[in-house]
Order: sequence, then structure tokens, then C-alpha cells
Amino acid sequence: MKRPILIHPDPRLKKLATPVADLDDGLRILADDMLETMYDAPGIGLAAPQIGILQRLIVLDCVKEEGETPSPLIMFNPEIIAASDETSVYEEGCLSIPEQYGEVTRPAEVTARWIDRDGTERQDTFTGLWSTCVQHEIDHLNGKLFIDYLKPMRRQMITRKMQKLKREKARD
Repeated sequence: MKRPILIHPDPRLKKLATPVADLDDGLRILADDMLETMYDAPGIGLAAPQIGILQRLIVLDCVKEEGETPSPLIMFNPEIIAASDETSVYEEGCLSIPEQYGEVTRPAEVTARWIDRDGTERQDTFTGLWSTCVQHEIDHLNGKLFIDYLKPMRRQMITRKMQKLKREKARD
């Protein structure tokens, strides 16, 4: 089931998400709903706080090429356990900040640990777009948005655009 995505500014997007204590069928259904919502948007990542659920759950799939096999990843309680000194810059966007982009510098490579949908602890190292996406989504769990990395004037401009978008949507 597709879920509505919160639009910045929304106080829930700035809150710290709580760890998932017990992995149950309800959380697995939530993860499946999040994947459906992300693919429909369309996006390459979605964090539970973006749909108003303050739990440490993210989904991502950075396979974007037409005809390529999707590679969805569901991560409960993800955490970065190592990051490279080398950095990379990507022009990031966000489903909660539609049609706004900004260049963000992050570690080029990260190692993350998480629990998969079967309850198994996993660990993997990510590079390229996958690295950026994992970091972006984990930031959501910590109440941080990609615009928080931008210069204050640019951040304020994007926030004003989002406030205007929300007013227009409320009138529709």
C-alpha cells in the first residue's frame, strides 16, 4: 500500500527515530509499503520518518537503468560503522523536498550494519550512489535532511519553496 510522503518543513522530519525492538510482520508490511511508495514516487530511497513513522527503518534501490533488475534493500536499525576519508560529491534530492537539489559532500565509501527483513544481521560496504543513498537515508533517521549540508541562504530558499508548495497543495 502506498503511503503519503511528508513534505518539508514538517516537525516529524527533524525528530530522532527510535530503534526497532522486535521485528514482526507489521514491520515487514511497513517495509514493503515503503518500497512500493518509493518506487511509485519515483525515488531511490525512503526512510520511515518520511511517512510519519519514527522508527529506524530505511529502504533503498539505486538500480536506475531501464531493464536492469531491481535490487531493493530493506534495513532495520542501520548504522554506519566505518567511513572512508575520501569524499564524493553528489547532487542530492529528496522525496520530502520535491524538485529541489543540492550538491552534498559525503564519505565516498561506507560500511553499514543492519538487520534485514528476516531478522538476520548484515554488514556491507557501499560505494558510489549506494554509499550516498545509505548515508542520506540514515540521516533521515537522525532528523537530518540533505539541505542541512547546504549554505544557509540556499537552505532557506528551498524551505520557503516547500512552504509555498504545501500551501498550494492545501488549497487543491
